Amino acid sequence: MPFPRAPPSATRGPSPGLGVPRRSPARGKHAGGGAPGSGAAVNWQRGGRSGAERRLRRRTGRATFRGERVRQRGFPPRSADMELENIVANTVLLKAREGGGGNRKGKSKKWKQMLQFPHISLCEELRQTIEKDYSSLCERQPIGRLLFRQFCETRPELRRCVKFLDAVADFEVTPDEKRKECGQELMDRYFNPKSEDHVSEVEEAMAARCAERLQHDACKELFKDPTRLIHDFLSVAPFADYLDSMFYNRFLQWKWLERQPVTKRTFRQYRVLGKGGFGEVCACQVRATGKMYACKKLEKKRIKKRKGEAMALNEKQILEKVNSRFVVSLAYAYETKDALCLVLTLMNGGDLKFHIYHMGEAGFDETRAVFYAAEICCGLEDLHRERIVYRDLKPENILLDDQGHIRISDLGLAVHVPEGEAIKGRVGTVGYMAPEVVQNERYTFSPDWWALGCLLYEMIEGQSPFQQRKKKIKREEVERLVKEVEEEYSSKFSEDARSLCKMLLAKDPTERLGCQGGGASEVKAHPIFHSINFKRLEAGMLEAPFIPDPQAIYCKDVLDIEQFSTVKGVELEPKDESFYSKVSTGSVSIPWQNEMIDTECFLELNVFHQDGVVPPDLDWRGQPSPPPKQGLLQRLFGRQECCGNCSDSEEEPTRL
Repeated sequence: MPFPRAPPSATRGPSPGLGVPRRSPARGKHAGGGAPGSGAAVNWQRGGRSGAERRLRRRTGRATFRGERVRQRGFPPRSADMELENIVANTVLLKAREGGGGNRKGKSKKWKQMLQFPHISLCEELRQTIEKDYSSLCERQPIGRLLFRQFCETRPELRRCVKFLDAVADFEVTPDEKRKECGQELMDRYFNPKSEDHVSEVEEAMAARCAERLQHDACKELFKDPTRLIHDFLSVAPFADYLDSMFYNRFLQWKWLERQPVTKRTFRQYRVLGKGGFGEVCACQVRATGKMYACKKLEKKRIKKRKGEAMALNEKQILEKVNSRFVVSLAYAYETKDALCLVLTLMNGGDLKFHIYHMGEAGFDETRAVFYAAEICCGLEDLHRERIVYRDLKPENILLDDQGHIRISDLGLAVHVPEGEAIKGRVGTVGYMAPEVVQNERYTFSPDWWALGCLLYEMIEGQSPFQQRKKKIKREEVERLVKEVEEEYSSKFSEDARSLCKMLLAKDPTERLGCQGGGASEVKAHPIFHSINFKRLEAGMLEAPFIPDPQAIYCKDVLDIEQFSTVKGVELEPKDESFYSKVSTGSVSIPWQNEMIDTECFLELNVFHQDGVVPPDLDWRGQPSPPPKQGLLQRLFGRQECCGNCSDSEEEPTRL
């Protein structure tokens, strides 16, 4: 059965002889950040025009509408020039999403110059200051993990350890019905003294215990103890040797690149996607790698006027701290003259609110709803592991990526819960706030499990459990329903779906599923999830039940996204710089390293001599090559080019 496609009303890229529909119905909330109905990017009337846009206009013979558009209730009739503006914006964005159509996949012509390794002598300060922690350098950081494994490949005894760890990782994501067979093969290969891959570091007694447990229960955690033992072994002498190797020196070179300044020249800017709380959200692309992101702009004057410094910094720090495939990632944070910019995961598939209410009959079939609930559960688990309560779970904050998987977005209301403490705060969205929040009582993570119940109910029923769509109900009445009235269930709910919703929507948080000591594991153990292998889900190995149309742009047209009014009566002062410096901290380590790997920059640049000879740029005895001499005209007029800010000679697209 083919996957459902985007509806005719979704904005699509133009085809020969076809135009773009006048309005795209998706919300402006699909970009990895921002609150619905708020936000900002850059004014399309003021944006520069790329070569691609100018060429399209020359072919069509149409001029661009440049006048200010009067914003009134509803949407005034569009002129042909307005329609062309939207077509051009979508065309340029779709081309960028597809990699630009060339072999460089969106990379700049000068991408290798932008990512040129420094001579290792320039990394001495980094070597002295970086924390020598095995877990961080060799497990959590993606490039560090790959380079440590390359080092291990040079020694047979270490190569066996790495192969064993990889085999355990494969075992953990093996389907339940095949796991016992896979476990037996693993033991025969790595625990058998006669095998050439025998891992001698694992004692016979430990191997025997694993063999006995395998016969009774081939659980995913079967090889937990041997895995910990191997990591303990690798973290001592092998790790010390790695720190003296050219592989670690190459890691320092990557870290040097990672820590280079980030500015607006690091990116190409594309069309406005939506609105956040303090500014617009627009699409952007890293020049050096071609990676697409969403840029959430926080206007400095708007932040100051609303006294939103603490909220903005809190969201940035939480995004920076969380590393989850189910939560939008912060990849970069930088500043311009007028704004602080958070560069986040770009989610092209729209938000769940659009998919629930604008894709045919309201709601999803239960299989699809349960799949999304499982992924949201994993996202909440990752947040709660960092002791972060989300507090704003609702359909418009759940975004879909190109493959139909979800991520939690907009962490503006999220807050850290100190160990052993509870917090108070009557925050959230009406209809999704738990009874203890409405009553201003203390809580830890219970509001998130309540909101998951509300969301699951809405995905199946096609309306919220405590308020009807498009029907105005006073806030006080909604809160009374939340505190006192049991939700009603239609025939759309199976027994398992009804059971899970009722357990998540328990009025008393001490009786609520997820709040009785087990957290997310309690929710995952519910019978409705019996068909979901959570290890495979967390590894991104399960196919989503719906895949968004790659030629659809799930957001409002450029001209339908209302602009912010100018902030008046606010002046920026030197003392504000302290706050700006806390936000604009540059690249975020793990997302940046993943970007280098995903875009194949790591593969192309991370080259060593096959004979084991140390490359010149890794030779501590050598000196960095002096920069080429520049002529007088170059010194006077030439643009200094450095990593991340190197300008391209080709015409670069800008936002509309």
